[in-house]
Amino acid sequence: MVYPVPVGGGSAGGPGGYTYAAVVVRAGAGEVQTALREVRFSGWLAPPEAGWVVAVAASGAGTVASGRRGVVGVADWLASRLAGPVLALRVLADRQLLLAVWAGGEEVGRYVSDPSYGLDDDTLPEPLGAEHAAAFAAAFGHPDIADDLNELLAEELDPDSVIESERLGGVLRLLGLPSWLVAVSSLPRDIPTGPRAAELTRLRAGATGVGGRVRGRFAEVVRRRRPPPPAFTDPPRGDGDPWLL
Repeated sequence: MVYPVPVGGGSAGGPGGYTYAAVVVRAGAGEVQTALREVRFSGWLAPPEAGWVVAVAASGAGTVASGRRGVVGVADWLASRLAGPVLALRVLADRQLLLAVWAGGEEVGRYVSDPSYGLDDDTLPEPLGAEHAAAFAAAFGHPDIADDLNELLAEELDPDSVIESERLGGVLRLLGLPSWLVAVSSLPRDIPTGPRAAELTRLRAGATGVGGRVRGRFAEVVRRRRPPPPAFTDPPRGDGDPWLL
């Protein structure tokens, strides 16, 4: 079960497609921006939409905040400071989808569509974390879609015919979140079906304007040498080892 969605332009993250990442949180835009400034986040902050605030990471797979935080680390930071549910999402080359959800300040669970992507070992390619579908659905106020979400997350896609942005589009639709997130790879240009670039607040190491450009250049040099830790560790391998989050 896959829901076709339009995918925007931008730089391809690899031979398979686009790489991008974002955090979605139900909170006030001012609260979110203040928290992102504290952690020196680099990316774009979108205007609120139906109560949801979206922060798009400047680097889909890299470090985008202090403390070697990637998109999952940023989401964890926001969840510890804001009361609403938080979703971290990351797509790698349209071959791997990662989801992580927090509710009430506590992590609900993580999901990865293909933990073997990018690894040259015996890691199994089956989706992991689909069992969290009911908890994900409840966290975002849609418990009735738990079965549909589980089916979508558990499906093994054919990478030759279906991309992970399509799966993400289905997840966003079911959870009632902004569908234009599948097109954020177009930044810094306008986002197809989403906000124009001029409507977004550009943060560089937590700052805007000229000061942000200076801080951002320095932070980018340091962060390139300090990638974030893996979002998941010890996935199941051919011998059946357990997966530890």
